[in-house]
Amino acid sequence: MTIWRPACPCDAGCLPSIVDRVGVWRQSARVLAAAGVLVLAALRPSAAPRWARAMLRALGIRWSVIGAPIRPGALLAGNHVSWLDIVVMLGIGDNVRMVAKREVGDWPVIGGLARACGTVFVDRSRPRTLPGTVDAVAGALRAGYTMQVFPEGTTTCGAHPVGWRPAFLQAAIDAGAPIQRFTLLFSNASAAFVADESLLTSLRRVIATRNLTIAVLIDEPQPTNANRRALAKRLSPRIRHAQASPIANAESYL
Repeated sequence: MTIWRPACPCDAGCLPSIVDRVGVWRQSARVLAAAGVLVLAALRPSAAPRWARAMLRALGIRWSVIGAPIRPGALLAGNHVSWLDIVVMLGIGDNVRMVAKREVGDWPVIGGLARACGTVFVDRSRPRTLPGTVDAVAGALRAGYTMQVFPEGTTTCGAHPVGWRPAFLQAAIDAGAPIQRFTLLFSNASAAFVADESLLTSLRRVIATRNLTIAVLIDEPQPTNANRRALAKRLSPRIRHAQASPIANAESYL
């Protein structure tokens, strides 16, 4: 049982009633390609960033990273829309480690990739373990790893952002590490993982969606020269658009 979790402001009404769908044959091809990536990832989980990028290609998803370069040893903090966020952020670079809820470690494909990347898991049913988890993130930052966290603590459709919880910003303060805010923008809401729907239901909708694109906007590093609550108030959230337009001429498709 989860004891602490921010209330999600989204419901089934945030999901699209009609999705621009690809044909059955294209959906079948995506399923087979994703299954192939899963098999290869199981054989060599240490190459998780490569498999994450391959999984996005298999699902027919185009994505880009736009903005400032990611600084090694920074805390990446941003909004949370979908289980796809985890795949995208895993694929961003070989030196990025994640903070995720404990349940993610049990998810097929994503859980294995996350564990292989050295993800720090948060047990939200045991709040007393939180200080130790924050210390683990601070230690990884001191060791030069780029750590990534979703401070909203829940997924939203993107149009209804949630204020950041400040706990993991303390890790950056303790490690003397900068914070880089990112913003995930989706071309439509079909990938939103809300309303307590199952991972399988969401996966089916993603597989069927035509021309799904994701942009990751990276801000310049910010110094941690304030307490965690002040940082959370200052940095959270900046959703520049509820959804992104289909991306043309992006700086980098990966």
